[in-house]
Amino acid sequence: MRLVIAEDSVLLRVGLTRILADAGEEVVATVGDADELLTAVERHQPDMCIVDVRMPPTHTDDGLRAALVIRKRWPSIGILVLSQYVEERYASDLLAASGVGIGYLLKDRIADVAEFVDAVRRVGNRGTALDPEVVAQLLARARRQDPLERLTPREREVLSLMAEGRSNPAIARALVVTDKAVEKHVGNILTKLDLPPDEDDHRRVLAVLQWVRS
Repeated sequence: MRLVIAEDSVLLRVGLTRILADAGEEVVATVGDADELLTAVERHQPDMCIVDVRMPPTHTDDGLRAALVIRKRWPSIGILVLSQYVEERYASDLLAASGVGIGYLLKDRIADVAEFVDAVRRVGNRGTALDPEVVAQLLARARRQDPLERLTPREREVLSLMAEGRSNPAIARALVVTDKAVEKHVGNILTKLDLPPDEDDHRRVLAVLQWVRS
């Protein structure tokens, strides 16, 4: 494969280049910042890129944001993020952009060179390589962000029946509870889904839409 390596640590760039060259892969460019990464990708059109997250110019999330640009402009190029950190927001965006040719490994958890090379080749061949810790953090983030996780099992039942178009009395009959109990559940659902009273929007419909999208 033809690879571009984006890493601001000179020693790590050299080390990665040597490892991959010894494995028979071709490193066509190594760069130290996100802007150079985009330039190198446009010039060389590699099969994949290995990208650090925190790079110049800001040393925050420049590398990962550049990876998102690459995935948008050149979707066939594999992206392997190699970092000390899990940047949850951009990692989620990167994985959401495409489920193939994507990897995210944590530097401190790579203990075997052969396994690393295998991960590089999987990503280059349109597969995936995700560190279990990355997966765990992204799943935890998804749970934190999903307001439906706040609902009790009974409230989920009520919302499911709302999605079927049933009225409160019909829901009460289906669940064998009182109308007042259903009204309370509906109120709790609207509160937990962050749907305050609004003159323009029908909160019940918005709640059902969230259920359907989930």
